[in-house]
Amino acid sequence: MPTALEHCVERIILAEPRGFCAGVDRAVEAVREALRSFGRPLYVRHQIVHNRFVLERLETEGAIFVESLDEVPAGQRVIFSAHGVAPSEWDRAKDRNLRVIDATCPLVTKVHLEVRRYADEGRTVILVGHAGHEEVKGTLGVAPGQMLLVGSVEEAERAEVPDSERVAAVTQTTLSVDDTREIMETLKRRFPALRTPKTDDICYATQNRQNAVKELVSVSDAILVVGSKQSSNANRLVEVARTRGARAYLVDSIADVEPAMVAGVSALGLTASASSPEWLVEEIIGAFARGGATVELLSVAKERVHFPLPSPAN
Repeated sequence: MPTALEHCVERIILAEPRGFCAGVDRAVEAVREALRSFGRPLYVRHQIVHNRFVLERLETEGAIFVESLDEVPAGQRVIFSAHGVAPSEWDRAKDRNLRVIDATCPLVTKVHLEVRRYADEGRTVILVGHAGHEEVKGTLGVAPGQMLLVGSVEEAERAEVPDSERVAAVTQTTLSVDDTREIMETLKRRFPALRTPKTDDICYATQNRQNAVKELVSVSDAILVVGSKQSSNANRLVEVARTRGARAYLVDSIADVEPAMVAGVSALGLTASASSPEWLVEEIIGAFARGGATVELLSVAKERVHFPLPSPAN
C-alpha cells in the first residue's frame, strides 16, 4: 500500500469480537499439539480452517493437508478438521487403521447428534445451509437418504417430504439467526409439526461478529473484513455490511487493500472472520497507524467460550 494512502484514514474502529472463535482456536491448537507430541508426518483431512495464511504456517510446522483419506498412508495419524465429517469417513479411517484426532467443532458435533436422533425417530431432517460447504457435506452424511438441504426461502417453499407430520430441521452452524430466520419461518409455516432443537444450532461467534459489523456500519465510512473468499462467515460479514448501505471489502491481508477501498475514508471499520488470525488485523492497523491513524474499540459482546483440546490418537 503506497505511503500516501496511510494518511487518509484518521481513525480505525476495531470490532470486538472478531477473528478466531473457540472452535477454530481449538482446531489449530490441536494440530500444533499433535505435532509437538508425535512429530511428523501429521495428516489433516481438509483445510483445518478456511484461511491460507493459517494453512501455510501449519504446513511449515509439518502438517500435510489432504482432501481424501486415500492420500493418508495406512496406520498414520490424521486430524479431522473443525468442519466435521460424515460417519462414512470414520468407517474409512477404521478400515485403513488410521489414528484419528477429532478436531470437529463441538457445535458441529451437537448438530450431528441432533440429526442422528431425529433420523432414528423416522423423521426427514431438513438441513438449512449452503450447498458444497464442508460442514454441510459432513452433516448430510449423518443420515443419507433421510435428509434434505435447503439454502433459501425459495427452496424452503418447494421442499417436499414423505410425511409432513414427521419432519425436523437443523442448521449449518456458521450461519446466523439473521441468515436463517426467514427460511425457518417458511418451514414452520409449511410444516406445522416441524421439530427443531431445544437450543440454537447457530454458532455464537458467527452471530456476534455479524452484530459487531452492524454497529460498525453506523460509525464508519468504509469497512474492511479480513478473511478468505472460501470462508462462509467472512463473505457473510461483507454482505451484512453492504445490505445496510456500507462500503465493505473482503481482504486476505494488508496486501489486498487497494487505494479505492480507503479513498475519502476518515473512519475505517475493521473486523475479521472467525477463521482469520489476529496478526493479519494487526498488520493492517500498523500500516495505517504509521500515517497517524488512531484506534478505537467498538465492543458488542465478550466471548469467554473455551473448548478443551480433543483426545490424542493412540
